[in-house]
Amino acid sequence: MALKAALAMTGVAIALLVIYGADVAVSKGAEHGFLPFDHMTRGMGLGAPAMILPIIGFFISRKEPSKTLAVMLFVSGVLILVGGAAFLSMSPADAETSRNVMAEAGPLFAVGAFQIVLGAIKIRK
Repeated sequence: MALKAALAMTGVAIALLVIYGADVAVSKGAEHGFLPFDHMTRGMGLGAPAMILPIIGFFISRKEPSKTLAVMLFVSGVLILVGGAAFLSMSPADAETSRNVMAEAGPLFAVGAFQIVLGAIKIRK
């Protein structure tokens, strides 16, 4: 039962990351994309749960082996890393000038790498 919940949570997280990325791609530096959210609301509503749900899913199913969950953890980690890299590659005209880019992208890389490590641990079980 815990494994099914973990798979569902990680699937929701991947869907949120895809929606988040599509919304950012559509916005192209505008105030908002196809969702009527600014960047902070989008990050809190779509990004934060997408980073937390796979980690919770791993820990609630830590005793059960699952290659499917491991692959999903890899996918969510890679999507977070790609999003962080895209954020770093934004031109200064696209990003707000008062933002510290490394302070915002660093946690993305840490969480993405952590999720990939959790996926590797899940495969080893």
